[in-house]
Formats: sequence, C-alpha cells, structure tokens
Amino acid sequence: MLEAASSSSSLAGQQLMVDLSSYQLPHVSLLPPSSPASPPARSSHPMTLKPGQPKTANLAGSTASTRVLHSPSFEPFAFSDVDRYAVWHNAMCDEIAVLRSNRTWSLVPFHSSMNIVGSRWVYRVKRRVDGSIERYKARLVARGFTQQEGIDYSETFNPVIKQATVRLVFSITVSRNWKIHRLDIHNAFLNDVLTKEVYMKQPPSFVDSSLPSHVYKLHKSLYGLKLAPKAWYTRLSDFLLSIGFRASKVDTSLFILSDGTNIFYLLVYVDDILLTGSNSAMLHHLIQLLSSEFKLRDLGDVHYFLGIEVQSTGMGLMLRQHKYILDILIRAGMTSCKPVDTSVSPSKVILLPDHSFSDPT
Repeated sequence: MLEAASSSSSLAGQQLMVDLSSYQLPHVSLLPPSSPASPPARSSHPMTLKPGQPKTANLAGSTASTRVLHSPSFEPFAFSDVDRYAVWHNAMCDEIAVLRSNRTWSLVPFHSSMNIVGSRWVYRVKRRVDGSIERYKARLVARGFTQQEGIDYSETFNPVIKQATVRLVFSITVSRNWKIHRLDIHNAFLNDVLTKEVYMKQPPSFVDSSLPSHVYKLHKSLYGLKLAPKAWYTRLSDFLLSIGFRASKVDTSLFILSDGTNIFYLLVYVDDILLTGSNSAMLHHLIQLLSSEFKLRDLGDVHYFLGIEVQSTGMGLMLRQHKYILDILIRAGMTSCKPVDTSVSPSKVILLPDHSFSDPT
C-alpha cells in the first residue's frame, strides 16, 4: 500500500510512506563487520543425520498403530514409501508367508565364492476391467541381471501363446457354444525347482535379526531370475503331458487333449491359462487335477485376457481393447483430445495421379 502525503510548501517536501506489515522481510544482521559472527541457530527440524551416513528408511520403527489404514490408488516405486500403508505391509507379509510355506529358500552362511543376487519389492494394484481395485500385490523379485551365465543360469527362452491362436480358439468355442474358463496360477514361478545353485540377499524389512550376514540359497524359483520363465514352462508342460495333453506343433503354448469323442484346448501365457472343451464335467475334472498340483484360482468365464476384453453376447464374443487404449491415452496425456473416425484431415483433398497403376492388384 503506497500513500503519498502532499506538502503545502513544495514537491520536495512530499513524504513516501510504505506499509510493509504484510511482507516477510529477510533477516538482516545488525552487527558491524568487525564483530564476530554469532553461531547459527540450531534447527528445530526433527530429522537428524549423522555425518557421512546416507539417509535410510527406518521401517523397523513403523508399527501397526502408525500405519495408514486407507487404501492408496497408486503403485509405489520407492521402498521407503510403502511400510506406512497397512495394505502394502500386509501384502508383503502374505508374499513372505507363501515363500516360506513353499520352502523357497534356506539360510546359509555367506562365502566369498558365491555370486549373490540382490532382491527388491515390486508393487502392483490389481484392477478389474471397470478400473476398480481388486487387490494389492507385493512381489519379491530377484535382481536377475546380476546372474552369470554358466554359473547360476543357462537357457532362458520361454514360449508364450500367440494372439492368432487365441482368436482361433475363441472362434471355435463360439461356433460350438463351449464355456471358456480362465485360470490363474498363484505365484506360478515359485513352483519351479532350480537345477542351478542361486544365492540371494535377504529381502529388505525381512532380514533375520539373529543371522543378518547369512544369505538365501534358493531351492525354488523367483520372479526376476533369468531361468524362472523357462523353468515354469517346463514344470507346467511336463504335468500337462503326464495327464494326457499334447503340445501343438504350430504353437507349443497350446495343449490339446482328445479321447475320441471329446476335445479340450488349454492356452498358456506364463501364469494365465484358458481352458475350454466339449464336455463340462470333464472340464471341472481337469481343473481339479490342476489345482491338486498347483495353487490356482478358477476365475470363471473369461472377461479379460492379454489386454483383450471379452464380452459375451447373444451373437458370440465381442473382443475390444478399451482399457488398453485408455491406458495409452492417459500415459500420453491425450485423454482430453477429441476423437475422430480417421486420422486423415477431411479438409484436405488427396490428389491421385491420372495414370493407372502398373500392377492393378
């Protein structure tokens, strides 16, 4: 606020008054230059760091009473942002419980000759087709890029189902009015027995306090290991072959079971499985056989597979990728753009040459 007070004598007698009550002025020292500087005031910030030590997340101090109970909608990347949420902490505890019950590892003393693989947590918010949250998933992943070929892994190739095969099986089921069951193998890679010796660090926030310098010797596979996909496919295919399935020569991820009158198709994409066939009672029997060997969930009729939304109608199956396209638009920041039927501008005319094409086909 500026106010000019005019004087009756002359312009030089005017006074300028400035109201600075609403402004934050920086602190200016009033000590003369010759005076020694006063020691800086001690910060009242609660965080204190020891010299020469990096910042570390104090997850051990987080207790159940201090964790946030509401459900976050984001997927955290940093491990330090996780433990204060109860849903993520419970997801990590569930993952560790499954790994221990599966006897995935055993603690052994560390030796300098070992190639130690690191580990980290990966967090995913599992959503339904409509975008609502289904569950929170915390997965312990091995840092497989530190493995050494010939020492703790060899072959890594893992075949997966082809899109053309999926559409072909869908067309067969529609023409014959079959049911398609979607099966989800729980922690698929954890079912594989390792043939190589792999050692891994203890995961963050779950280090054994009595044996902190020990490492895990992995007996079963983990996500992130270079040999995990191949080992899982081998384990699953061996079991399917043992109960009468045979792998297709065109697509090795398509398994076929036929007994003369009935035929069944099983499609595998890592841990997602589609099962369909001509006999409903035999379908449920096959699902029971799979559940006796692997821990799986029968998700019922297929609604979502490989980014494809499957909607059953009176005319058959309607396939679309609305959620997949929407995710791309959100990632590119183009959700506010206007949709068009074609990317060609209707105001511009494309002139074709008058002469005919050399090859009409």
